[in-house]
Amino acid sequence: MKILAIDIGGTGIKTMVMDASGNPLSERDRLETPASATPASILEVILELTSNKEFDYVSVGYPGVVRSGVTHTAANLHESWIGFDLGGALTEKFEKPVKVINDADMQGLGCISGQGVELVVTLGTGFGSALFVDSTLVPNLELGHHPFRKGETYEEQLGRDALDKIGKKRWNERLERAISTLDPLFNFNTLYIGGGNAKKVELALPNRVQLVPNIAGLLGGVALWRDRATLPDPKTLPSDSVDKDGL
Repeated sequence: MKILAIDIGGTGIKTMVMDASGNPLSERDRLETPASATPASILEVILELTSNKEFDYVSVGYPGVVRSGVTHTAANLHESWIGFDLGGALTEKFEKPVKVINDADMQGLGCISGQGVELVVTLGTGFGSALFVDSTLVPNLELGHHPFRKGETYEEQLGRDALDKIGKKRWNERLERAISTLDPLFNFNTLYIGGGNAKKVELALPNRVQLVPNIAGLLGGVALWRDRATLPDPKTLPSDSVDKDGL
C-alpha cells in the first residue's frame, strides 16, 4: 500500500509517498504556495509535485474547515476555496481514493498517543489546532480564530505575521501565555506543538507539552488509511467511490 500525503499550507505545499508503516517511499517535496492561492493554482502545484510519484491512496491536509471533502473556510488562501470540492477534484485528477481533512487534524493523527485528552497546535502561517479524546478526533476545532488577548485571536497574536512584527522573544512570551490559557480550558493530558514555526519555540515547556516535527503533518496521512479494518483495492473502485469524510 502506497499512500500519497499532501499538506497544503499558506506558505508551502508538501508531498510525500509512504507505506502503511509511515516509511518514506519518496522524497519529501515542497513548492511555494502560489501568490494567488486559488484552487486552480494550488491544484497545478500538487500535480507538479506528484507527476513522478506512484501511489494507491491519497490523504490531504487543508488549512481550514473540511466536511465531506469540501473546503468551507479559507483564512490564508483565496476566498474561492469556500465551497470547493477538493476531494472530488483530486479524485477526478488522480483516479484514486482520496480523503481530505483539516491540516492540524492530520498533523495530530501523526503524533498523538491515543490516551486521554490531546490537544495539537500548529504554528505556521496561521494558528492551527486539533483535539482528540482517547484517539477520537473532534474535527475542525479552528481555535486560531477564537479571541485570545487584547481583542485579537490566537492567529493574529501568534501567526507568522505577528512573529515577523514583534520578534521571537515577545512571540515566545505570547506563546507561553497561550499555553497557560489553553491548559485550564481543555485540561489536556498532552499538548503537542508543531508546524513550521515550532522551531522558533525557545521557552521552557511544561512536562505535558511537547514539540513535534513538522513531518507529522504528512505522517498523519498514513493514519487516515491505516485505521480502516479492510482497505479496498483502489484499482477496483469507481472514480466516485471515495470516502472523503476524513475518518
